[in-house]
Amino acid sequence: MSLKYAILVLLRSEPGSGYDLAQRFKLTLGNFWNASHQQIYLELKKLSEEGLLEYTVEHQTDKPDRKVYSITSLGISALQGWMRIPVSPPRINDAFLVKLYGAQPQDLEIIRAELVQHRIIHRQQLEKFQALEQFFIQADVARRREFQMPYLTLRRGIKSEEAWLSWADEVESTLFQ
Repeated sequence: MSLKYAILVLLRSEPGSGYDLAQRFKLTLGNFWNASHQQIYLELKKLSEEGLLEYTVEHQTDKPDRKVYSITSLGISALQGWMRIPVSPPRINDAFLVKLYGAQPQDLEIIRAELVQHRIIHRQQLEKFQALEQFFIQADVARRREFQMPYLTLRRGIKSEEAWLSWADEVESTLFQ
């Protein structure tokens, strides 16, 4: 998937500046898609040039002027077209798996230490996702309906983190017990 469609998805729900989009990206799509601020700003420029976005300039007194982007009808059409095209399943590029695959008996303590660190990170991510899930569960019915699709992506994140932690238990019991 290109960053192009991630930005169009975000702008379909609400206009925003590059900074706004970077923040929204970090809080939402950033849980499963990576993009730097610089990449977002470059893509906004391209999308504007393609006519998929338009912007208004807001003048600010103490800061540089800010561009507030919104999706155009051409952008909505592009997004709808993309929605119809099946995507390939993601490929895994996991350096820890490469280390584990190539580890020798003398490397086991290094693997164990790194596994401990990864487990902490995955546990924290799972807790973050579970807290977001509680927020969703406690919302009223209309709000839950409105956020049903993002909730399903959240559930995928929860399942992924749970699976990773379960796999880490298996690695630990196989190699260190």
